[in-house]
Amino acid sequence: LSLYSSPARETKYVENPQTQLEEGVSRLRHVMEPYTAWCQTELTESSKVKVDSSLCSDFFSEGCEFLQNPPAGFYPRLGVIGFAGVVGLFLARGSKMKKLVYPVGLMGIGASMYYPQQAVAIAKVAGTQLYDWSLQGYIAVESLWKDN
Repeated sequence: LSLYSSPARETKYVENPQTQLEEGVSRLRHVMEPYTAWCQTELTESSKVKVDSSLCSDFFSEGCEFLQNPPAGFYPRLGVIGFAGVVGLFLARGSKMKKLVYPVGLMGIGASMYYPQQAVAIAKVAGTQLYDWSLQGYIAVESLWKDN
């Protein structure tokens, strides 16, 4: 037995009558349906051929070939690096800066574990660029300080 009594349900669904505009659009859609279906199939087939040929053009042929014949263990490594990014998003609660830094940092750590030579090369270039930018900032601040 229920403690509360439920009210009797006497509701009915009443559909709003269609306006003249809605009826006109409905008739137009029914008349044009065979033509739109034909256009969709024709455009889908022709665009699929164009996309296939353009994706694996000369510029992207190396990347397509690499993904079609990856080295051993490539996809598990990619999965670990991607999972590190998802964990970074999970840990980055709060500020937007955390949501940018944590996933990128964890993915960078994961990638550097699997590809140490490339990580060292990237770190050298990034370190040089960071040093140049900091030196330029220091010179700009120093010139402003001396001018005053």
